[in-house]
Amino acid sequence: MKHIKSTYINGRFVEPAGTEMAEIISPLNGKVIAQIRYADHRDTMLAINAASDALASYSRSTIEERSALMQRIHDEILKRIDDLIEATTHEYGAPRERAKWANLIAATTFTDQIKVIHNYPFSKQVNESIVIMEPVGVAALFTPWNATAGAIAVKVSAALAAGCTMVLKPSEFGSWQAEIMMECFHAAGIPAGVVNMVNGRGEVIAAAIMESTAVTKVSFTGSTVVGKILATQALNTMKRVTLELGGKSANLILEDANLETAIPMALQAAFMNNGQACIAGTRLLVPASRLEEVRKALLSAAPTFTVGSPLVGDYKLGPLASKKQYDRIQEFISSGIGQGAELLVGGLGHPEGLDEGFYVKPTVFMGVDNNMKVAREEIFGPVLAVIAYENEEQAISIANDSEYGLMAYVSSQNTDRAAVVATQLKAGRVLINTLRHDPLAPFGGYKNSGIGRENGVSGLEEYLEEKTLIRG
Repeated sequence: MKHIKSTYINGRFVEPAGTEMAEIISPLNGKVIAQIRYADHRDTMLAINAASDALASYSRSTIEERSALMQRIHDEILKRIDDLIEATTHEYGAPRERAKWANLIAATTFTDQIKVIHNYPFSKQVNESIVIMEPVGVAALFTPWNATAGAIAVKVSAALAAGCTMVLKPSEFGSWQAEIMMECFHAAGIPAGVVNMVNGRGEVIAAAIMESTAVTKVSFTGSTVVGKILATQALNTMKRVTLELGGKSANLILEDANLETAIPMALQAAFMNNGQACIAGTRLLVPASRLEEVRKALLSAAPTFTVGSPLVGDYKLGPLASKKQYDRIQEFISSGIGQGAELLVGGLGHPEGLDEGFYVKPTVFMGVDNNMKVAREEIFGPVLAVIAYENEEQAISIANDSEYGLMAYVSSQNTDRAAVVATQLKAGRVLINTLRHDPLAPFGGYKNSGIGRENGVSGLEEYLEEKTLIRG
């Protein structure tokens, strides 16, 4: 039985003061693969104190010193890439190619950050004044279970680049992956107290963090409900806040789109990461005039999105992360059927031959109204809602009729036309005829999808404060 280390404080892994034990269940077969002893309030306070003590020294480190550290972290992650792939596969259920891509991105995030700080003006002339950018202080970093290594890398690299020290609270449901990332930081020789980790129940760790006046920054990725709670609590101690929250992304197929490429891409956008992605394009908006063509294209492309254990085959989708997620998706599929949507592909229950583990059938509904539950709420599983529109103006209106605004997609053979549509969508990022990721461009959302941005210069500035110097 593997025992996962949950607590890293002041430069070393330590036994947590917390006594609660939890089992790690593999979604591949529903069996226990590891145990973790959760950190608690006392551990969190020790981590905060360590970060506070380290801040004075690390905040004065040079760009060259921070760059060298991040290069070493990149190198250490690459050394452990096979271990990360194994953990991501067993603990999360990711297909191997997805696991490899996601963990390589975690490594290159640190070298991308080196490029950012070497070109960033930490001091600049503004009219008659000098404006300098200083570290915001001790940052609390909350990362999700659906992209453990990548989310840790995005937050930690930006905080390191800015000169902050930090307390990392990864999701307890990605604890094996988080342990490996911390081992990489340790092997890279990160100064004691600069990065600390406490892995335990979110409400327990968060209580200590939000009460502390020593923590001056919170960066949270997760559900909109929890993000709003943390943002409200942050006001009491005036913590700076970055929130990357939920999404219900619209994918607009314009009337001139080539369905042979647009529909497979739309299914990939909806089913990426086993459907467990805040950026998933789960609302597919299609011209009513081409509805039957879309139907045929979906029926043709959907069977290529195979489901199975990544340990035994090269499947496009693995299981969902937990029994809770499996049950949640079944409820949404039931809701779609109950509200009168047409079940085109997939449906309730396990795929044939996959009764063990938390596998679901990739599901496509047609005849969806934008007021149905499957069109309004973030599902976080491989369920696609197809919504017909009469004209471009209506398509834009439907796309924007959502409490979320994280990502959107547009497909058209006329990229100029698609770009005009993209400018009218209330989303933080719009992909036109592609599913590419730009790691240096800002990422974040409008409306209930969050506050602030991650990646690149924008992400760095979330961890900086402006100070104006005026000389007489």
